[in-house]
Amino acid sequence: MKIEYYGHSCFLLTAKNGLRFVTDPFTGVGYEMEKVRADYILCSHGHFDHAYFAGVQGAESIFSAAGEWNVDGMKIRGIATYHDDAKGAKRGGNIVYCFEEDNTVFCHMGDIGQPCSAELVSKIGKADLLCVPVGGTYTVDAAGALAYVQALNPKKVFPMHYRTRECTLDIAPLSEFLRLAEEKMQVRCAYSYDTEREDDTKEEIIVLERQYNGR
Repeated sequence: MKIEYYGHSCFLLTAKNGLRFVTDPFTGVGYEMEKVRADYILCSHGHFDHAYFAGVQGAESIFSAAGEWNVDGMKIRGIATYHDDAKGAKRGGNIVYCFEEDNTVFCHMGDIGQPCSAELVSKIGKADLLCVPVGGTYTVDAAGALAYVQALNPKKVFPMHYRTRECTLDIAPLSEFLRLAEEKMQVRCAYSYDTEREDDTKEEIIVLERQYNGR
């Protein structure tokens, strides 16, 4: 599985068989995502910065609810969670997606806002590769994100949904999460991540570079 980052909470996952999955395509955050081609879209919830389907070309289906699916031998689970700390009363629901290939589980937490709990960690289960929002305001903040990292114990952590120089949303920068997390895990930057080429035994935080112009 190859993982590329298009900004905000949007990742492109390319499976070994060539199928391409995009998570949470976005618009209106101060910068725009590059146009991307994919076979499937995984949408955590219907807000503009997570459900910009027009930004994805060629998608056959959109996953946007809790459930379990098998797509050409790859298992996908959607787990119902909350977008806030008040059981959805503030911002509604959120779907956490777990995507399994060759016994490696990629977990995308969407706009998770509910605090980490043993019950939710049990529902998620294994999470080798974890995409977690860290910017706060609309999601868990840096400390809340770190709580999920420590509870789920992934090998690789990919921070998302944080303020960049171009971002106009009222969320915190990545530096706040790294300040807390780098005491627990090593941090490195990368252009992309490929499970077939990387050391999957080393626990680390990987800050992925945002993709520009289809690179």
